[in-house]
Amino acid sequence: MAHPKRKVSKQRRDKRRTHYKAVAPSLATCQTTGAIHAPHTAYNVDGNLYYNGKLLIENTSLG
Repeated sequence: MAHPKRKVSKQRRDKRRTHYKAVAPSLATCQTTGAIHAPHTAYNVDGNLYYNGKLLIENTSLG
């Protein structure tokens, strides 16, 4: 297995990790149902599956 030849300092390691940060997920609001959901994904409202404001599957049960 490969091993580092020299120890990487905390400062150097932390400089490399400066761009790793959490981002808040983008959300969209449905014009038809008013539900908040992730954009470009299907979502459940009262057991019905919607996508792009249109009813895809009626009365879905997720378990």
